[in-house]
Order: sequence, then C-alpha cells, then structure tokens
Amino acid sequence: MASSATPEAIISPEKGTLEVLAVDLDGTLIRSDMLFETFWAALSQRWTNIAAIFGALPVGRANLKRALDGLGAVDVAALPFNDDVVAYIRRWRNAGGRTVLVSAAEHRIVERVADHLGLFDEAYGSDGRVNLKGPRKAAFLSERFPEGFAYIGDEDADYAIWEKSKRAITVDVHRSLRSRVDALAVESEHLTTHGSHFWPLLRAMRPLQWLKNILVFLPLLAAHQLELMTLGQAALAFVAYSLIASSVYLLNDLLDLEADRAHPRKRERPFASGALPLSWGTALAPGLLLAGALVSLGLGPEFLAVMALYYLATTLYSFVLKRRLVVDICALASLYTLRIIAGGVATGIPLSVWLLAFSMFFFFSLAAVKRQAELVSNVAEGEHKAHGRGYMTSDLPLVANMAVASGYVSVLVMALYLNSPAVQILYTWTAPLWGICLVLLYWISRMVMLAHRGRMHDDPVVFAAQDRVSIVCACISLGLALSGMVL
Repeated sequence: MASSATPEAIISPEKGTLEVLAVDLDGTLIRSDMLFETFWAALSQRWTNIAAIFGALPVGRANLKRALDGLGAVDVAALPFNDDVVAYIRRWRNAGGRTVLVSAAEHRIVERVADHLGLFDEAYGSDGRVNLKGPRKAAFLSERFPEGFAYIGDEDADYAIWEKSKRAITVDVHRSLRSRVDALAVESEHLTTHGSHFWPLLRAMRPLQWLKNILVFLPLLAAHQLELMTLGQAALAFVAYSLIASSVYLLNDLLDLEADRAHPRKRERPFASGALPLSWGTALAPGLLLAGALVSLGLGPEFLAVMALYYLATTLYSFVLKRRLVVDICALASLYTLRIIAGGVATGIPLSVWLLAFSMFFFFSLAAVKRQAELVSNVAEGEHKAHGRGYMTSDLPLVANMAVASGYVSVLVMALYLNSPAVQILYTWTAPLWGICLVLLYWISRMVMLAHRGRMHDDPVVFAAQDRVSIVCACISLGLALSGMVL
C-alpha cells in the first residue's frame, strides 16, 4: 500500500521507536554498479587483468567481486552518489533513526563507502563466499533486525527484501515492479530521481564525433569522382565507421571513468555521472562493433581489414597509447588519416601522396590542440599533472608550439600541392585555391589562440562544428575550391 510519509514520521507503533533503514548500494545510493566499476577499473589499470578476472569467475560471483576489488581499486569519493537518496538517509538520521548500508557489493567497498559518507551505523557486504543479494540479503536483515526494518532498493532482486520489511522504499524502479511493491502488505514509498536513459545513451554514442567520419568522402571529393556508385560506397563507409567509432567511444568512457570524474567537464559524461548504467555500455560496446563489422562486409574484405586496423589501433590507444607522451598525439593524427584511407579503399580511388601528407600534419595539429585545451583546464584547476595522460601542466607551451608548427607545415604542403602538375588537371583555374591556404593559416592560428585562452572544448573538431567562425571559414574554402573548378 502506497504512502507519502516522510522519514520524520516513521515511528514504529509497536515499540514507539524509529525504524532501522537498510540501504542498498548499487543503483540506489550510487548511480552505478560496483561490479562494473571494479571490472573497468581493473582493465583500465592493466588490460592483462582480464585473465585473472576469468580465473575468479568460476568460483562464484562473491569471489569475483573480491578479486575485482583487489585488481581495480575504485576511489569511492568520486562515485556518482544519488543526492536524493543521500538526502533521504540524512533526514532519517536527523529524525533519530538508525541507518545500515547493506549491499551485494564486496564488503570492503561497502565499508569504504560508509566511512566516506559518515551516514551509517553499520555496513555489510558480500564476503568473498556469500553473495549478499535477494533472498540471502532478506534473511540476513530479518535475523539482524528481528524488530523490523525499512529497506530502500532499486531492482527486482530487492522484492524478496521488501516482502520481509516493514516499509518499502523504491528508487527509479520500472512500473511493473512498482505495482508489485504497492500490492505488498507494507508501507511503500517511491523515489524518482532521473528521467529517460535515451538522451544519455545518445550522448554516450557521441553523434557529433561522427563529423570526423565525413573524412571518408574526402578521396572522392579530391579526385572529383562524384558518381552515384562512389557516393553510395562512401555513405556505407560512413555508417560503418560511425558504428565502430561509437563502440570505441563507449569503451573509452568505461576505461576513463576515474580520469573523467576528476575532470571539470568530462565528469558530466553519461557513465562518469551515473546518468547511464555501466551495464548498458558493457553490452553496447561489442554490439555496435558487431553491427559496424556487418556493414563493413558489404564493402569487401579490404575495407573490413581497414576497420579492423582502426579498432585495433583505437583499442591500443585506449589501453596504452593515450598515457604515452607525444605518442598519443601521433596516434590520434594517424586515426584521422586512417579515415581518409578507409574512404579510398571503400570507393577504390587511389590516394594522393599530397593528401596523405597534408592530413598527417593537419591532424597532428588538431590532436595537439586537443591536448593543449586539456592542459589549460588543468592549469585553471590548479593541477600539476593531466589525469590519465603523460603530460605535466608545465608542458603546455611545448604542446601549443607543436600545434602551431604542425598546422603551418600542413598549409605549406597544400601550397606545394597547388604548384604541382596534378592540380592543373583537376582545376581550370588554380588562383582561387591559394585563398584556401590563407583561410587555413587564420583558422589554425585562431584555434590555438582559443585553446590558449581556455575557450575551447576538449575536441577541436566538435568545437569547430559548433563555432560560427569555423563554419564561415569552411564555407569560404568550399567556395574557393568550387570557383577553381568552374572558372
């Protein structure tokens, strides 16, 4: 039976004392799940931990949780706590009630969370042998508090506990479970603390980042081969790249949870903030990869091989390269260029050496700008080292210099290309094309200046797509290229 009573009105009529409030951890006190938190923390610290994880799995879930805690320690202070639940617990204690944190998570983690919050009289969790969940948790609480208890949880497994409780409090449960709880012969209350997962899921897939995949169209545009067949092939390549890239973004976010939560802006990402369950990302990352591989098959084995190389390179970047000084910038530049290579393979258009040289220098510049923006944020936060990266904040001037130098070299490559015989074949009038070099010099200089002033998002490509000046520069460059073809 539903009730709207507040924690201040929870006097037990039998004994005249306040009830004990038992609180679940995963999905209730925190907007996350410690099983997945420790799993991804273990992989983030050392990818070879996967062998130890699979070795602990056959012994049982409780043993797995203990092993994961040893392999991937999580900073409990940075966990995405549910502020509404924390406030509810605090009101309960202020009314004179007792509170207990009881969870299926590893006992040592439960204790650390309880110590951090300072809101609990007792704390219990799985001990490496017994997984304290569902009926086992219900039996434990009934034995530990025979006078009765209130329980706050969030999932179907908690129904067995609500059956034994004197008061059932749910957190963000689905409609059918809510109805079942209301049908119990106990007081019930329902907390709704978040909305739909649709928008957080879309944000996690980063559709704005798909703009980078437009590079697969560059080979056919540069070669002026705009036939329907080549456009269709490039479009399929774009779809395949976007699916696999989203898989990589999900994997990156799962591996970067600790670093993201320490970042002033990245802490708002769906997984880091708890807006999206880690279990969703764990399932979707391989699912999107499989979907992208199936689309890639339609473009032939060579394109599939390029996509396999892209995924291997990005995975290596996620686990190792992003923590290596300068190597991470080279890796990012290579991944951009690989998109152009994929476009050439998908359409069967030979790639120009000029195009590949320009792209390497140009995208090295953008990758350096990305690191520059991160370091500027670190300086503003008063930090001396970039989280999860190989840079110190004192490296900022050198990184900015690399961005400027590489960007200017890319413009030089373009200028040399404009003076080559190949251009005379593709364009009837080359004079307007030199204006593109001037636009690029301005745009690169401006991007570095904005990053220096702390006015840029972490990714310069996404920033450019939303920046009015960058859009105008792109339109001017396109107009100059078209005028060279027409005039």
